[in-house]
Amino acid sequence: MQFYASPEQIMRDRSEFARKNIARGRNVVILSYDGGVLFVAENQSSTLHKISEIYDRIGFAAVGRYNEFENLRAAGVRLADLRGYSYDRRDVTGRALATAFAQTLGSIFTDQQKPFEVEICVAEVGAEPEQDEMYQLTFDGSVQEGDGGVIVMGGQAEPIGTKIKGRHVATMTLGAALRLATEALASVGGGNSQPRTLTAAQLEVAVLDRHRPGRTFRRITGAALTALLAPPDADAEPAPATGDAAPATPADATHDTPAGATPDTPAGATPDATEDTPVDATPDATPDTPAAPEPPADGA
Repeated sequence: MQFYASPEQIMRDRSEFARKNIARGRNVVILSYDGGVLFVAENQSSTLHKISEIYDRIGFAAVGRYNEFENLRAAGVRLADLRGYSYDRRDVTGRALATAFAQTLGSIFTDQQKPFEVEICVAEVGAEPEQDEMYQLTFDGSVQEGDGGVIVMGGQAEPIGTKIKGRHVATMTLGAALRLATEALASVGGGNSQPRTLTAAQLEVAVLDRHRPGRTFRRITGAALTALLAPPDADAEPAPATGDAAPATPADATHDTPAGATPDTPAGATPDATEDTPVDATPDATPDTPAAPEPPADGA
């Protein structure tokens, strides 16, 4: 006699199985910035990508079992190419692809004995930050939209998402957004709850650049990635003083004193009768000597 289990128990076991295996994968962060959508994944492999392109303005990111989400990505590319060729390239949207992925994952979760151990994200960049679209899909076909322009996937998504959402704004620059995502990824996974240090070699980074015509997806690697990860003031030198006040002149400096004048005496002023008076100079009349009376005017 075949073993019997209630449908609720079967679905519960499948969900627990998928969540446990997805939690073993490294996290991926997707967030919006002023120039588009940024993808950051902790991935040391240079060939097995967790972030890829689906179509002109649509990107794809995933965590979990590689062969399963790679099958989903390839199917999404074929669907997007077919729809764009049959109708128009503008008819290929992130929402349509997210719906197709949700139907596929839901069917596999219900009908197959083992669900897909994956969690994926479909993001589409718009002409303005308000038009960006992000969709997160789980192993059972559930779809939810990005909360505040941020999606975090993986086993420790909750602490990473809390750290990012408290500081994220849609007008961030690419460098600021990348450093924020890297800092959040490095805040988990270290021993004794200590933050780690993630280098460019440990990250996979790509963007959907809204200002780029045609295919907006591009990867950031090498020196460009290292420069973006560096703190903004790491190589800055202290700027010289630019105030309006002139620098103070030392007491013994005489380069600004007119010739023939003492440092504290204005040019052309007669010095007092002190030791600075030349020896051969005739001294002035003493203050106690009365002045000679003037002669009376004619006819007085």
